[in-house]
Amino acid sequence: MGWQNIAWMIGGLIIGGIAGFLIARWYLKRELAKNPPVNEKMIRAMFLSMGRKPSESQIKQVMNSMNQYK
Repeated sequence: MGWQNIAWMIGGLIIGGIAGFLIARWYLKRELAKNPPVNEKMIRAMFLSMGRKPSESQIKQVMNSMNQYK
């Protein structure tokens, strides 16, 4: 009777692990769809909305500083 309990526990852990992985993957995809990561196009639009024409070096500098603090 003891080995059946162990088999049920192992089965439960495996099913729980798979379910947890799938739920976490679904949640991460949903969050990335709601809040996409910042890219160069967004930085360029931000500069233009402030009335500045950004150079490529300024955009790269902002991207590097944002990647530094991730």
